[in-house]
Amino acid sequence: MTHATSSPIWPVLHYDDTNAALRYLVDVLGLDEIIAVPDDEGDVVHAELGWSGGGALVLGSTKHTDSVHGGMRAGTSAVYLATDTVDAVDAVHARVREAGGHVAEPPHDATFGSGAASYTFTTSDPEGNLWTFGTYRGARETT
Repeated sequence: MTHATSSPIWPVLHYDDTNAALRYLVDVLGLDEIIAVPDDEGDVVHAELGWSGGGALVLGSTKHTDSVHGGMRAGTSAVYLATDTVDAVDAVHARVREAGGHVAEPPHDATFGSGAASYTFTTSDPEGNLWTFGTYRGARETT
């Protein structure tokens, strides 16, 4: 699958168990693995994941503290992923439930801070990062 990864913003999330996190993010949440680099023990130290709607993020390991991001803790991030349809939100929700994942907020109609409506739900990954999926695509610029 081709991704629009030219976005200038790439969030970085760190995990204690990067291999399990990578599998969960790909198999359950539906992100696409672009690259995964293991260390000598086979643990992922760097991975890049794409989202079909555009954009990407970096996954790193808390075990490797020799980088500028080395002090990041697991489970302290939140990510919002825009979907094209209500059905896409429901599909991710169904995969999370099927996998026994935690649903922090079930699918519902919401109004975001900008006043715009969205159909959304929030889950947490096994290490506690929050992932919100919704139809909101950002405030529209007005002139």
